[in-house]
Amino acid sequence: MKKIMKNFTCVNDIENLQNAVKEAIDVKKNPFAWDTLGKNKTMLLVFFDSSLRTRLSTQKAAMNLGMNVIVLDINHGAWKLETERGVVMDGDKTEHILEAIPVMGSYCDIIGVRSFARFESREYDYNETILNQFIKYSGKPVVSMEAATRHPLQSFADLITIEEHKKTAKPKVVLTWAPHPRALPQAVPNSFAEWMNATDYDFVITHPEGYELAPEFVGKAKVEYNQRKAFEGADFIYAKNWSAYAGDSYGKILSKDRAWTVDTEKMALTNNAYFMHCLPVRRNMIVTDDVIESPQSIVILEAANRVVSAQTVIKRMLEAM
Repeated sequence: MKKIMKNFTCVNDIENLQNAVKEAIDVKKNPFAWDTLGKNKTMLLVFFDSSLRTRLSTQKAAMNLGMNVIVLDINHGAWKLETERGVVMDGDKTEHILEAIPVMGSYCDIIGVRSFARFESREYDYNETILNQFIKYSGKPVVSMEAATRHPLQSFADLITIEEHKKTAKPKVVLTWAPHPRALPQAVPNSFAEWMNATDYDFVITHPEGYELAPEFVGKAKVEYNQRKAFEGADFIYAKNWSAYAGDSYGKILSKDRAWTVDTEKMALTNNAYFMHCLPVRRNMIVTDDVIESPQSIVILEAANRVVSAQTVIKRMLEAM
């Protein structure tokens, strides 16, 4: 029996992963088989941050299910929103999110929300303040299209992709930190780790010292500070940058060490591993041209599965209505 999905914010909301992947494969094979499920229903996609794959894939997924779709870019298509209580609104914020959210909820049946970590306060970010306000005040099911600490639609797509390409029942999957010129959130690595820990894969995280993820996301993963050692015998390499999590270093760049860039030499240490990345990717910072353009690169197939993961989640929400 499938769990009734009220909101989708993390791996726990989807329950049995084996069943979820099977359902996703069915959705992929027959994307329009449920095109009347969303008839006369509307999905609102709210973006606090820019997007390419998330916007297009989630919009396509909802349309495949017969839904109407409204896209709202908070930075360009709405008033600037205040998110804190007790603030005297005498600045550039015209509307409070506590009025805006229930208004948004009145216009739709499902809300997708995308908001990044601000890096102003680790507590604020890790409490998922904005996402949880939508869950509390919208009165509608909420899909996280990425939040401060997780990116579950991406991680679900990653799992589907691995299941489609794995050559052994329990592949070795390696999440590797790689350099980047900007400070990036921990959402993708946190979420990827959380989903991989929910499988029976051999899961390894490798990064320089100082880039440890929050313990609740590291979970049972093996942490290896020697990247080359981590790559040995790997079946999948998932590259991603993230900024520091711990203490006063939260949100900061501690290193841009190009020795951590994924290149052909390191991939040669693997078991002819597939290369994965959530995109967009900084070429020759995160990964070299020859690796991302190689036959073992499945980044485009991974991105295509974003439609599949989103459609599976939205389908479950519609079925529960």
